[in-house]
Amino acid sequence: MKKIVLFLSLFTLSFSLFSQESKKNIAIEFNNHSILESILRIESNTDYSFYFLEEWIDNDIKISKKFKNSSINNLLFYIFSKSDLNFFVLGKKIILTKNSKIHNTVFENKTKKNNTFNAPISKPIFVSQNEGKSKLNYIKTVKIGKENRSNQKSNYRLSGFVKNKVTGRPIANLVLLEKSKNIYTNTNNKGYFSIKLPIGSNIIETVLSGIEKRKFRFIMYGEGSYTIHLDEVSENLDEIVITTNIKKNIKQIATGLLQIKIEGIKTIPQVLGERDILKAAATLPGIKSAGEGADGLNVRGGKSDQNLFLLDKSVLYNPTHFLGLFSAINPFTTKDLKIYKGSVPAEYGGRISSVFAITTKESDITAFSGEASLGPVTSNVSVEIPIIKEKSGLLLGARSTYSNWLLKIIKNPGLNNSQVSFFDLNGKYTHHIDKKNKLNLTGYYSRDSYSIASDTTNTYGNKIISLDWTHRFNPKNFGNIAISSSGYYFDIDFDGKSNNNFQIKYNLNESSVNVKMDYLHSKTHKINYGFSSKLYRISPGGILPKGDASIITPFSVQKEKALESALFIADQIKVSEKWSINLDARYYFYAALGNSAQRFYEDNKPLSNATVTHTENYKNNEAYKTYNGLSLRFSTRYFLTDQLSIKGSFNNSFQFIHRLSNTTSSSPTDTWKLSDLNIKPQEALQASIGMYANFDDDIYEMSIEGYYKSFKNILDYKVGANFLLNEYIETAVLQGPGKSYGVEFLLRKNKGRL
Repeated sequence: MKKIVLFLSLFTLSFSLFSQESKKNIAIEFNNHSILESILRIESNTDYSFYFLEEWIDNDIKISKKFKNSSINNLLFYIFSKSDLNFFVLGKKIILTKNSKIHNTVFENKTKKNNTFNAPISKPIFVSQNEGKSKLNYIKTVKIGKENRSNQKSNYRLSGFVKNKVTGRPIANLVLLEKSKNIYTNTNNKGYFSIKLPIGSNIIETVLSGIEKRKFRFIMYGEGSYTIHLDEVSENLDEIVITTNIKKNIKQIATGLLQIKIEGIKTIPQVLGERDILKAAATLPGIKSAGEGADGLNVRGGKSDQNLFLLDKSVLYNPTHFLGLFSAINPFTTKDLKIYKGSVPAEYGGRISSVFAITTKESDITAFSGEASLGPVTSNVSVEIPIIKEKSGLLLGARSTYSNWLLKIIKNPGLNNSQVSFFDLNGKYTHHIDKKNKLNLTGYYSRDSYSIASDTTNTYGNKIISLDWTHRFNPKNFGNIAISSSGYYFDIDFDGKSNNNFQIKYNLNESSVNVKMDYLHSKTHKINYGFSSKLYRISPGGILPKGDASIITPFSVQKEKALESALFIADQIKVSEKWSINLDARYYFYAALGNSAQRFYEDNKPLSNATVTHTENYKNNEAYKTYNGLSLRFSTRYFLTDQLSIKGSFNNSFQFIHRLSNTTSSSPTDTWKLSDLNIKPQEALQASIGMYANFDDDIYEMSIEGYYKSFKNILDYKVGANFLLNEYIETAVLQGPGKSYGVEFLLRKNKGRL
């Protein structure tokens, strides 16, 4: 004991002398230096020496500052302020520690009501050296944050991602559980998690069927983040049980929300060998199709153009091939599809019936893989190529039909002169820049061409390119910006026996930017907000003579242009363990832009050539008509029991672009028209309420939901209306109110052989 007292006395005396030396001032400048470079610069310009492990240093942190007359302590405080390193100055030696702090006393001074007293420092945390030597019981220790006397919190937030160790893909719906303290959370669909843990040691277990179970000791000194990598595991089971979406139908707040995983449609009947995700959607309540070759999908009584199809946040204007027989969405490159037909989140807008949000898979970033199929009509292939191992990868997909060959072997002279073909190409490049930044670059192109026993060849398709950047500012704030260009086109080529051959070309382009911010305020409030803006450009095209002998007179229709912008904010509020609310708002601003000549008509009379009063010309980018409106969206969920919930929602929405078609079958000559002086935006108001239940150990789920929708300014068409190359579309359409209502019932069996 005497030796210990003597040692402590000498240490205290030496520390006092060393402290006096550390007060000498330093002049030094850093210009975008890393932490390691800053340490070496201090050593070369002073008498100080550093002691540390180089693996502790985060060289992504850059230092830029000029110190004219600074103490070593102030200098080091600044350099290590953004890192998880602490320092201890012992004479000319500087000892760095990761997370924990070296104390020179067992007490520290604190002030309480103007009285100074000695309080014990935080207790040290010990980890057993023998713990976890067995692989089965291994517990990995991770230190988060750094010890700081000025921080008096009792809980700190741990955030991060859980990823597949082999593929690098996020693992959704995984539970992270601290059993002894009854604290848990689960990862979202991007693999992100956030959990508050007490200061000190916490044992976290990972739980998800098909994923290895691991234990981690998180020693919390402060707030921070960590990425967990887990392996897949296989188990010998009598049957495959999918439990990742357990009770999801009763937990989610939104009404009318459906999700289709591409893996889940492998067992449904295929269309000519194709796994079709849109055909699977049409089997669900509230989503109907008039049949093969019909004009898209109708959701809750709405028209097909009132559905917003998004491919990685970019608009897909025509989601079908071969006049609606096949989906234009490649199942080999698709991850999942979310369908919002009731409560549409505030980040989405521009359509009044539903949103089909399609997400493309991300490439495996560790190993090359691929998938291929050969069907009676189509063939399909996809490959996943790591570009930079464990950092970036490229997904490529291609699909095509060889129906032309089949038509030629059919013993029908008319069909021998016919052609029907389509193909689509997908590409997605994913790059994990660092722990906080990720880029996705998506490209898509499709083309259909057909001529059925005629002299006319119809060609149409989609073009999409988008760039998506996600950034994590801190554990509570995420940001995403998506820039995209979407296009739809069709061409008509007529080659007849006379000299009236012609070509008609049509093109629509939408350029957009979308910014979304997520703020995890607390367990009570989850807020997202942002803005979006898109520029529409439509070239209705014209008719051109084909060949020198053609007698067709060239003619074109004036182009259209408009800007649609919106601000949105949403708050998910957890009122209690049983009751949650979503409050959303989206404010629209729409401007129809010149260069344009607009007709004015007599008031309260049908729009026709006979009622035109005058025409006005507007300059390029001049706003000649504006519309604005506030879309309010409310939804709520209340747990009646652990297996039963009730939900309700209300929302209103606006649509500024309209598809014109006077046939029930899908046609490439369907055109799109922007709202202007004479065609108003469509509006809809929807209310819905329903009950959702799981029973028999979650083998079955059941829901019943009723809805009522009212519409304003719905487009209808006059008898004999023609929209192709029509200069004055407003004279061929009518606008008026409408309504739809219904009750949807769903009973689904999620497990077992049937």
